[in-house]
Amino acid sequence: MSAVQLEVKDVMLRFGGVTALQDVSFEVEKSSVHAIIGPNGAGKTSMLNAISGVYRPQKGRIIFEGQDITHRSPYARTSIGIARTFQNIALFKGMTVLDNLLIGRHTHQHSGILKGGLYYGWGEKEEVAQRVVVEDIVDFLEIQHIRKKIVGTLAYGLQKRVELARALALEPKILLLDEPMAGMNTDEKEDMARFIIDTNEDRGTTVVMIEHDMAVVMGICSRVVVLNFGLKIGDGTPEQVQRNPHVQKAYLGQEDSEAVET
Repeated sequence: MSAVQLEVKDVMLRFGGVTALQDVSFEVEKSSVHAIIGPNGAGKTSMLNAISGVYRPQKGRIIFEGQDITHRSPYARTSIGIARTFQNIALFKGMTVLDNLLIGRHTHQHSGILKGGLYYGWGEKEEVAQRVVVEDIVDFLEIQHIRKKIVGTLAYGLQKRVELARALALEPKILLLDEPMAGMNTDEKEDMARFIIDTNEDRGTTVVMIEHDMAVVMGICSRVVVLNFGLKIGDGTPEQVQRNPHVQKAYLGQEDSEAVET
C-alpha cells in the first residue's frame, strides 16, 4: 500500500455565520490521482484553499508528509512541494509563456540579488539551468508552438495548459487542480486528461483535483471524496462513490429510500 502523503483532519472553515467546511477528514496517498467532487457550493474550492494555505481553518489540521502545515504560509507550502492551479486563470497575461513558466521557478532560484546581478557568472548559470527545466515542461505539455507568445492572446484551452505548465515548473510533490477542464471542448478535455495522467505516471506527482465532469473523474481517479454543504458524504473508489446513496441523493435529488445501489 502506498504511503499517505496528505492528511486532512477534522477541518472546519467558517466565514462569519457561514460554515464552508464542517469536520472534514480524508487522506491522499502518494502518487495517486484523487478527486474532490460535489454540487456547486459544496466547499470544494474552500478545501483546496485550506490545503494550499489561502485559508486557515478555525479547527483541525493539515499534515503533509508528516509535517503539520496548518499554520504555514502559502509560500512556505509551495517551497515544500505543494503547487496549484486556479478555477479562474491566474497567469501574467501580458507576458510570454516562457516568462510565466520562469516565474514559476522562483522557489528554485538561489543566486540572490548580488549574484544574480553578476549575469556572466552565477546569474547566467542559474538562468540556463532554469530554462532547461522550463523547456522540458514545454515539450512535456506540447506547447512548443506558443512558447514565445503573449499569454493573453492565446485561446482559453491553451491558457489552461500554460497554467498547468507553470504549476509543474515548481516541481511539486503534490499538485492541486481546481477545475482544470472547466470551459473546455471535448478535444481539449481529452488532452488535459492525458497530461494529468502523464504528470502522475511519468513524474510521480500526486494529483488532487476538483472536477465536475464525472466521466473524467471515474476514468482517471483512484479515489474520490464527495462534499455537500461543507460535509463529507462520500469517500472511496469511484465505483464505491457512484453506488453511495448519499452521493446519489446529493447529485440526483433522490430520497434516501429511493437511492438504490447499482
